[in-house]
Amino acid sequence: MEAGNKIGSSAHPTSLHPPVRGDASSGTLGRHLARRLVEIGVKDVFSVPGDFNLTLLDHLIAEPELNLVGCCNELNAGYAADGYARAKGVGACVVTFTVGGLSVLNAIAGAYSENLPVICIVGGPNSNDYGTNRILHHTIGLPDFSQELRCFQTITCAQAVVNNLDDAHELLDTAISTALKESKPVYISIGCNLPGIPHPTFARDPVPFFLAPKVSNQLGLEAAVEATANFLNKAVKPVLVGGPKLRVANAKDAFVELADACGYPIAVMPSGKGLVPEHHPHFIGTYWGAVSTSFCGEIVESADAYVFVGPIFNDYSSVGYSLLIKKDKAIIVQPNRVTIGNGPSFGWVFMADFLSALAKKLKKNTTAVENYRRIFVPPGMPLKHGNDEPLRVNVLFKHIQDMLSKDSAVIAETGDSWFNCQKLHLPENCGYEFQMQYGSIGWSVGATLGYAQAAKEKRVIACIGDGSFQVTAQDISTMIRCGQKSIIFLINNGGYTIEVEIHDGPYNVIKNWNYTAFVDAIHNGEGKCWTAKVRTEDELIDAIAAATGEKKDSLCFIEVFAHKDDTSKELLEWGSRKNAVRNRIPKSVKDLLIQCFDFEFWGLTRKRLLDVCGTTIWILWLMGNDSIFNNKVWDGFLRKLRSLHWVNALGGSDLIKEVCWISPRLMNDDLRVRILTRRVEWMPPIADSALLVAAGCCAIG
Repeated sequence: MEAGNKIGSSAHPTSLHPPVRGDASSGTLGRHLARRLVEIGVKDVFSVPGDFNLTLLDHLIAEPELNLVGCCNELNAGYAADGYARAKGVGACVVTFTVGGLSVLNAIAGAYSENLPVICIVGGPNSNDYGTNRILHHTIGLPDFSQELRCFQTITCAQAVVNNLDDAHELLDTAISTALKESKPVYISIGCNLPGIPHPTFARDPVPFFLAPKVSNQLGLEAAVEATANFLNKAVKPVLVGGPKLRVANAKDAFVELADACGYPIAVMPSGKGLVPEHHPHFIGTYWGAVSTSFCGEIVESADAYVFVGPIFNDYSSVGYSLLIKKDKAIIVQPNRVTIGNGPSFGWVFMADFLSALAKKLKKNTTAVENYRRIFVPPGMPLKHGNDEPLRVNVLFKHIQDMLSKDSAVIAETGDSWFNCQKLHLPENCGYEFQMQYGSIGWSVGATLGYAQAAKEKRVIACIGDGSFQVTAQDISTMIRCGQKSIIFLINNGGYTIEVEIHDGPYNVIKNWNYTAFVDAIHNGEGKCWTAKVRTEDELIDAIAAATGEKKDSLCFIEVFAHKDDTSKELLEWGSRKNAVRNRIPKSVKDLLIQCFDFEFWGLTRKRLLDVCGTTIWILWLMGNDSIFNNKVWDGFLRKLRSLHWVNALGGSDLIKEVCWISPRLMNDDLRVRILTRRVEWMPPIADSALLVAAGCCAIG
């Protein structure tokens, strides 16, 4: 992961290009938008033309410092803007109204989840059509033009619908500056008739943004640092773990400053890989619970204090919520908040400020680093291959490791490449990107296009599975047209391997393609592109030699054949744990009772409660699930219950029969209220208590 553009992190306005005064004749909305994009660091805009955005595209093309990159579809244009933002700090895409906007929606949602400022620009309806009750094409056939806007509202941090030139300047600049401040995507819709019309507000070039720096509450910062230092300086073997929000907080340098000062071992969460320097002498690997780098998980989970900087604990990163981390030992540092164990939490304390201040207060403690070095055993090498033995995936990644340098960057697609790429050791300044929070298969093709376009000084190495490639394959065409020289390893193992390890089925098997022939057809003799098929280690060695030698100026596409069951051990473990979490059964009424009520308050032991209420509870649960009974069984069940005599004093065995009447299907509101308020005078104490418990459970269930 690259550091990215730090616009907005400085107290001083910055501009890549000195403002050039225009005149009224050239002062158009289209030109202003083009110049504003250049000013914030966007040099390439990814687009798909449509009749609502054609005039706008004319004005973007007219800007000499802006390059328009035409993509094969809107989804890939959005993914490319995502990849571009990872390298440059901000990205942009332009699509047409609704059919384009709804197509790019998935990519923008992914950028939102990954905290990437992507400017999504849509060519909208003619401004004269608003409020006319007319039905337009590219819509769902209603005169309401807000459907697209409503879809974007939940996945962007700001939205601007420009259908009036008088406030267009304000709307555009507010949206773009918000994207930079919040590090989230924004949505801008521009009426198709507006880009070329001069307006006085656009008479000069855009003034560079002044984005006021976020300054920590000084008292809160001091209190947070003091409390954290006291906590950590008492610890025997603390550790430091970096997470994905280091990027959005612009805190990479501060993290290294703290790591240098404290002497703790440093690990990285899987989604933070690339943000923590792996060449640091105290780096111990990826902390990913049960699938951590060897010896890293043991050191982190055995620590008596851990500092998580910018973490995201979701079901993926926690391996099905199975991390052996105790909250009372953890310090959680988020971009604007610090929480210490089960104790205090300090708001409006910004990560970079906090880490830099904390570095000056901690005592150096290398105990955990020394423990790691005592137990560490270097990873083994893959077994030597036999002549013409089919290539194994671990052998492939051994050779990819040897390709990495400061001039390369790795893009890992969702799938087994997640786990294999995590084991790569990144040289200093080697880029690394993958989409863990959103995990949309196919993301890597567009992201490779965008990242390579932004970071021309690096050679991108993309590891993509065959199933993912089939989702977004077309924009290999755009990579060739742009003269990119990425190396793509297409791992052909016949299906969706990651989903096989979560839950297998025939739907995970895909139609095999002749992938190199597909790419050759796209190449069609135009541009520089080279393909190869690889089935053995010797063929792989030859292909890599060609890709890094005589074909180094070409896009290189290497199809690697692998057995369908050739997966990393980490995926096997992760998949089984993820499947267990995915298949959790609904909590039973019995579980809800145990969790939600303090039975000792009523003088009931747990055993006595279950003895008395156990069967009752299950009957109640079944009665609340219509799918358990067909009509015939249900009617017979009700008839039997209604035949019970329930006026007698209630006892242990009769309680099972009587509590069933609490069901809303069988009881009027007055009786339910009387039971819940304990006004049924003839109930014995234990029956009263148990009945109240079951009734309360019905009420909350």
